[in-house]
Amino acid sequence: MADTAGLPARLRHVFWIGGGSGAGKSTTARRLADRHGWRLYATDDVMRDHAGRTTPEEAPFLHEFIAMDMDERWVNRSPEVMLETFHWFRGEGFGLIVEDLLRLPPEPCVVVEGFRLLPHLVKPLLAAPEHAVWLLPTPDFRQAALRSRSVPGEGFVGKTSDPAKAGRNTAERDRMFTRRLEEETARLRLRTVRVDTTMTEDDLAEQVTTAFRL
Repeated sequence: MADTAGLPARLRHVFWIGGGSGAGKSTTARRLADRHGWRLYATDDVMRDHAGRTTPEEAPFLHEFIAMDMDERWVNRSPEVMLETFHWFRGEGFGLIVEDLLRLPPEPCVVVEGFRLLPHLVKPLLAAPEHAVWLLPTPDFRQAALRSRSVPGEGFVGKTSDPAKAGRNTAERDRMFTRRLEEETARLRLRTVRVDTTMTEDDLAEQVTTAFRL
């Protein structure tokens, strides 16, 4: 991480897929990895490892979150506070993603995906702007996607005293996060794909492929 100026050249083989929750990032990244023989790096899969590699000084929001009980995390705070204090949305631990990617060989290419890929953190790493895209799900698409992969009352919201409120809080927080991504990508002139309920997985994979100019 010391040679910041040299990072775009060292990461020119990396393709980045960011975006809001339930936008199809994982499915699309997996399809592209299978199609092109790329390595897949899912940022969700390394969250626990990254949390263990940080200190309270390096990641204060993360360690405050770890100390909370489930109701403090998901029920008792407003969606606005949840948005502003969620550690991954603040970019904590992003440097560990970069460290992991730098340890990988330059071949084959790597497709990295996850909501932790904040536009303002990724842009300085791009050797070519077409190597990054953010998926922006409409509220209807996000709700349909989350319903299709969860059972009511299960998951982390089921561990709270009020799963319904926890679910509403999280949905509103994620809606605001997607809006923030939309504004930030527009300001930084980065590529996006709007994901709605008319799109199939094939459609989305093709739009991302086009965005990457493959």
